[in-house]
Amino acid sequence: MRVLLKEIRAIAGETLVLAPHDQDTETANTSWFGAPPHERMGLSAEEVVNAFEETVAQLRGQVAGMGHAGPATFYVWHDLHAGQLRCSTASCGRDELPLTEKYRTTDDLQEIVVEFLEDRAPGAIVWGEFDPVPIPDGPDVVPPEIAVWVCDLCA
Repeated sequence: MRVLLKEIRAIAGETLVLAPHDQDTETANTSWFGAPPHERMGLSAEEVVNAFEETVAQLRGQVAGMGHAGPATFYVWHDLHAGQLRCSTASCGRDELPLTEKYRTTDDLQEIVVEFLEDRAPGAIVWGEFDPVPIPDGPDVVPPEIAVWVCDLCA
């Protein structure tokens, strides 16, 4: 029943790749988690947040042991379209994350986890919530920003 929590904690046991001059290589650090609605209902946001915080503590130890010079940032976001929680580590600062979507950083992981846990139709998009498609010579379409929890691993 607690598969999601085990998967989050397992990140700390994986080999961390920090390659400031080859950020494509760092995609190996990206993980994504889904959970069926019945598992989501059985979890509290605090349990999920605690699992991520435990993982961050262990990742900090890995980064320190690597002797990495420069920034290392762990970050988490809810991919609403895929119905997944996603996380990654990159050798960049909090305002330089390698995301293609517009994002805003937050120190509140709970808001992201609650959004994920309350998603009763993971990966489904409600009619009327589709992203608008830009039309030539039409009004500019501004995609919504996603919330991304960031955590400095060199702290």
